[in-house]
Amino acid sequence: MQDKTVSTKLQYPDRPITIIVPFSVGGGIDLTARSLEKFAPQYLKQPLVVVNKPGGAGAIGWNELSVANPDGYTLGITSLDILLLPSYGSTKYNYPTALDPLAQIASLPMVLAVQANQPWKTMDEIIEYAKKNPGQLKFGHVGVGSFTHLLGEMFGQEASIAIEQVPFTGAGEVTAALLGGHIQLTFINPMVVKGHAKDGMVRVLAVTSEQRMSDPVFAEVPTFKEQGLDIVISNWYGVAAPKEMPDEVKDKLAEGFKAIISDPQFIKNMTNIGMQVDYLGPKESQLKWLSDNEKLAKILKQTDVLDKIKAQKK
Repeated sequence: MQDKTVSTKLQYPDRPITIIVPFSVGGGIDLTARSLEKFAPQYLKQPLVVVNKPGGAGAIGWNELSVANPDGYTLGITSLDILLLPSYGSTKYNYPTALDPLAQIASLPMVLAVQANQPWKTMDEIIEYAKKNPGQLKFGHVGVGSFTHLLGEMFGQEASIAIEQVPFTGAGEVTAALLGGHIQLTFINPMVVKGHAKDGMVRVLAVTSEQRMSDPVFAEVPTFKEQGLDIVISNWYGVAAPKEMPDEVKDKLAEGFKAIISDPQFIKNMTNIGMQVDYLGPKESQLKWLSDNEKLAKILKQTDVLDKIKAQKK
């Protein structure tokens, strides 16, 4: 068992800080960490050292973070998946209770996209079609139990329609299947389909955020809420630390990350990689975790997602 002795040194931080990224190099969560890395010496007074620990849909990296010394020298990037994995029994730790959020950095709503040559131009039209043709609509997602899978299930529940789920291994495969007509719709990161939406290959019918997106390509896309469906949940990226961190260390980190995330150049960098900066402090992040956890638990209870995951493990 790792020694969790907290450093009593008064001058924190006095050495580089490791930040665990629980996915491979190049994805949105990794690029977010590397954006923080550029500003750390200025605002945290020490470098951030990005360490990628991919595997287990994030579980390997977050397990390591959960048992790290809470001295402020090991942090981790988080996403909405930290709420999902414990529900699936695929992790040693319950991350919402094993970790403390320091900041939310960005939020990323998902969009419902269809192939542009399909006849549906509005949400009402696709729902009407599904009701008249039960089981004919197929939606693609990036894996059983993924956030995009749950969004599809939420859509089916909210709209009282039967749609079939088709799992893929990544967003690229999902997009190819959509363009090829093998699936009829998908819930996907808007940046993945932005080029296709711009070129008129894909039509986006709804966005999962509270407000419409500011990106000009998606600015006219209505929210689900505007269209009478209670689907308001976005993916997000944040920074968390192991529990039991001393308050003075936690406060120093929280202030430092707030300053980084507020820096206009950081915001510009994040915008350039397709991320929408959406800062929340430690307390607000904790409330967000609780609120999103309730939404996800509700849809898991109302659907057979957990049964699908158990079947997949056998």
